[in-house]
Amino acid sequence: MSKQVDAPLERWLATLALVIISLISLANVVVRYFTDASFAFTEELSVFLLVILTFAGASVALRRNRHIRIGFLERLCPRLRTPLIIGQWLVATLVLGLVLWFGGQFALEEYQWQSESPGLGLPNWWYVVWLPLLAVLMFVRLCQMTLERLRGSDHDEP
Repeated sequence: MSKQVDAPLERWLATLALVIISLISLANVVVRYFTDASFAFTEELSVFLLVILTFAGASVALRRNRHIRIGFLERLCPRLRTPLIIGQWLVATLVLGLVLWFGGQFALEEYQWQSESPGLGLPNWWYVVWLPLLAVLMFVRLCQMTLERLRGSDHDEP
């Protein structure tokens, strides 16, 4: 029996984000039901946590080889398997590189402009800096998965 590959940091981040989203949403519904008012910050915080959840979940999916890919073409022509895996890595690296570059630029601009979030008045860069950081984590998981696939590990097929 093979050991299941994992991304513990991203799994922890995704779980924490989902739990907090659930708790603040539940609290907001209960408060709204009893008082006809709602917490103003919940939407802002929920959107931020949803971004964390999405990127962390995508990173876990990368590590476990659960993303959509060109598996049909790999099976159709086994000789093209290695070039296809490398091509997939190149395209994914390009996309993550763009997220890293533009997310990093955006976070730096938010820091320099000292802009604040509308709901809580927190610095916007606190929210945005997670884009490039999680893109780097996704790249690490992408490389791990790609190397395992090139080696022909038993985690090759989801």
